[in-house]
Amino acid sequence: MSADAPTQDDGTAPLRRTAPPAPGQGALDSPAARLEVDPLLDDPRTRIVVCCGSGGVGKTTTAAALGVRAAERGRKAVVLTIDPARRLAQSMGISELDNVPRRVKGVDESAGGELHAMMLDMKRTFDEIVEAHADAERARAILDNPFYQSLSAGFAGTQEYMAMEKLGQLRTRDAWDLIIVDTPPSRSALDFLDAPKRLGSFLDGKFIRVLMAPAKAGGRAGMKFLNVGMSMMTGTLSKIMGGQLLRDVQTFAAAMDTMFGGFRTRADATYRLLQAPGTAFLVVAAPERDALREAAYFVERLAAEQMPLAGLVLNRVHGSGAAQLSAERALAAAEALSEPSDARSENLGGDGIVDLEAGKADSRTADGLSPAAADPSTTDDSPSAARLAAGLLRLHAERMHVLARERRTRDRFTALHPEVPVAEIAALPGDVHDLAGLRAIGERLAVQERGTEESGDGEG
Repeated sequence: MSADAPTQDDGTAPLRRTAPPAPGQGALDSPAARLEVDPLLDDPRTRIVVCCGSGGVGKTTTAAALGVRAAERGRKAVVLTIDPARRLAQSMGISELDNVPRRVKGVDESAGGELHAMMLDMKRTFDEIVEAHADAERARAILDNPFYQSLSAGFAGTQEYMAMEKLGQLRTRDAWDLIIVDTPPSRSALDFLDAPKRLGSFLDGKFIRVLMAPAKAGGRAGMKFLNVGMSMMTGTLSKIMGGQLLRDVQTFAAAMDTMFGGFRTRADATYRLLQAPGTAFLVVAAPERDALREAAYFVERLAAEQMPLAGLVLNRVHGSGAAQLSAERALAAAEALSEPSDARSENLGGDGIVDLEAGKADSRTADGLSPAAADPSTTDDSPSAARLAAGLLRLHAERMHVLARERRTRDRFTALHPEVPVAEIAALPGDVHDLAGLRAIGERLAVQERGTEESGDGEG
C-alpha cells in the first residue's frame, strides 16, 4: 500500500481507488474514483455492510450478490432483507425466508465461508423483544393487547425500528463475521435514519408516560388522579381516539412500563453501531436523474450523521460493443441506406449487370445468369437488407443517446461528490433469479466490467 493511499477517518481499511477504464470500454467514461468491493468484503474489520437507496434501484439484488461473493471469498455472512417482494428467497433457492437465518445451499464454501439469509418479520421481532424483556404473564398481556397488535403490525417507523433491532440481535450473537443489511424500500433517507428514533421517542415519550400515570399511582389514589387530574384530557382523547382505544393504550402502557427505557437504549446502541468503524454504507442507485438525486441526498445525510460511507453502487449501467460509432454517424448511415435504390446504383452498367470478377464476363449459365445470381442462397433482396441495416443503425443511435444521458447524469453526481468512490454494475440481459445471476452481479461489481449487454437486471 502506498504511503499516500486514502484512508477513512475511523482508521479502517483504505477505500482503494483506481483509474477508470479507457474510453470505449463502457457507457460511462468520466474519471470518477473507483470503489473496489473485494477489499471491503475481505477486510475482517468490516462487520456490517448496509445497502441503502431509493426504491426500485436494485438494493436487494446488490445485497444478495455481495453476500454470495463474501461467502465464496471466505466470510461467514448473513443477509438481512426487508424487501416485501421476497425476491431474495427466490434468487437464493430458498422456498421461504422468515425471521430465522437459513443457510443458503449451492454457495462455494471451499474458502471456508458460508451464507445465511433471512427476511425481517416485523411483528415477530417485536414479539421477541416483549418475550425477552417481560415475564410470561406480562408478556401475554402485552401480546394480546389490541393496541400493541396494531402497533407491531404497521405503526409508522416500526419496520425500520425492528430492522435495527434485528441487526443489533445478529451482531450480539456474533455467529457471523459479516452482516449485510438490505434496508427498507423507503422513499426518503430520513425514514431509515429517523424512524427508529421516532418510534423510540414515542414509546418513551411524555404522552405514553401521562397515560401510564394512573396505573402507576395504583388503587383509589390512581382513580382519584385519573378522575381529577386527567378528566379533561381523557375526555378529549376519548372523543378523538374512542374510549375503548384509549383504555387499550393505557393498558398497553401499564404493561410495557418496565420496557420503555429499553427501547430508547437499544435504539441508541444500534445507532452507535451504525457509526462504528466496522460498518460500511453502500448507497445503491440507477444511472437516472431521480435515483441519483436521491443518492446524493443519502450521501449528504450519511455525512451529516457521521455514518461511514464506503461508496456508491451504480446499478444497471448500459454499454455498447460499438461505442466508437457515434449516434450522429449511425443516423447518417441509416439515412443513406434509406435513400431510393437508384441513388445507390450509380456504379451499375446500363443493363444492370456487373461481372463477378474482371475478365470473366463469359461466366454465365445457360439462362444467361451469373452463377451467383442463379444460386438462390446468394440472392440479395437489397431493399429489405437496407431497411434492416438502417433499423439496426437507428437502434444503435438510440442506445448511444441513452449512454450519453447516463454519462451526463453520473458526471453531475461525481462533480458534486468527487470524494465518493463509485462502482458500476453493467446491465444483464435478463432477470436475476438464481445464485448464478447473483454470482454474475458480484463479479461485475468487483471487476468493474461495464455495459456491453442489453438491459434486464431485475430489481430487488
